[in-house]
Amino acid sequence: MESNIILALDIEEKEKALRVAEDVSGYVKAFKVGYPLILNNGVSVIRDVTRFGEVIVDIKIADIPEVSRNIAKVVTANGAAGVIVHGFVGRDVVREARKEAKNLYVVAEMSHPGNADYLSGLSERIAVMAKEEGADGIVAPATHPERIKALKRVSGLKVLSPGVGTQGGSYREAVESGADYLIIGRSIFMSPDPKQKIKELLSQR
Repeated sequence: MESNIILALDIEEKEKALRVAEDVSGYVKAFKVGYPLILNNGVSVIRDVTRFGEVIVDIKIADIPEVSRNIAKVVTANGAAGVIVHGFVGRDVVREARKEAKNLYVVAEMSHPGNADYLSGLSERIAVMAKEEGADGIVAPATHPERIKALKRVSGLKVLSPGVGTQGGSYREAVESGADYLIIGRSIFMSPDPKQKIKELLSQR
């Protein structure tokens, strides 16, 4: 049975991140690598993680189009199979990043409470734009499974859903609401047995 879990390696220490990645290799769909690991170890750490599986780089690109395209180019050249870009910065940014990313995922809505301050009111528009610009998927929160359902309905795209575990989201509810992949970090890599934790989650399907 293919895993639908993307393990977020939100870890600063390269050695620890690689130990966890090696331990769970074969039990996850991909690894998500973001600012903590990249800023502490350099962009080449992406290539290190690819020894154990595909890597989606999540630095939530949110700059002007030319800079955003260059960022996507750099991380892709260093082994990223996917790139996450913010949708609120506009379709020109998404369009330029699309030119360099092998797989592009657009943040439509986030999983933390502050998302409600500004982003949530634009989520449907962002999701539709992501489809129009050829994105491979969108990011929608497991902490609000009803939003997964709504955003998947308007976009028809695959949904990557963060927020399960430490943030309070339910794996089962997210899957039942239409999430294709669950981005899970702390509740797995801080577990005494990350591999067993993944097996427990997958058994809920």
